[in-house]
Amino acid sequence: MAHVSAQPTIAPVIVPVVSLRSALPWLLFALLLAVIVAYFVGAEQGATSVFAGTAVHEWVHDARHLLGFPCH
Repeated sequence: MAHVSAQPTIAPVIVPVVSLRSALPWLLFALLLAVIVAYFVGAEQGATSVFAGTAVHEWVHDARHLLGFPCH
C-alpha cells in the first residue's frame, strides 16, 4: 500500500491593488457621512440646530451619551 499525503493544496491569495485616485471619491463620501453623523449626534441642539424641535435630539440621545457629548 502506498503512502499518500493528505495535505490540501493552497492557492495563493491575490490582493487587488486599489489606486488612491479610484478610492478618493469613496473616502470623501465616507468623510462627508461621518461629519454629518457627528453633527447630528453632537451639535443638533440649540442655536446650531437645522431642524426645529427636539425630535433629532431624542433620536440620537443615547448615542450622545455613549460618545461623551453632554446634553442636559
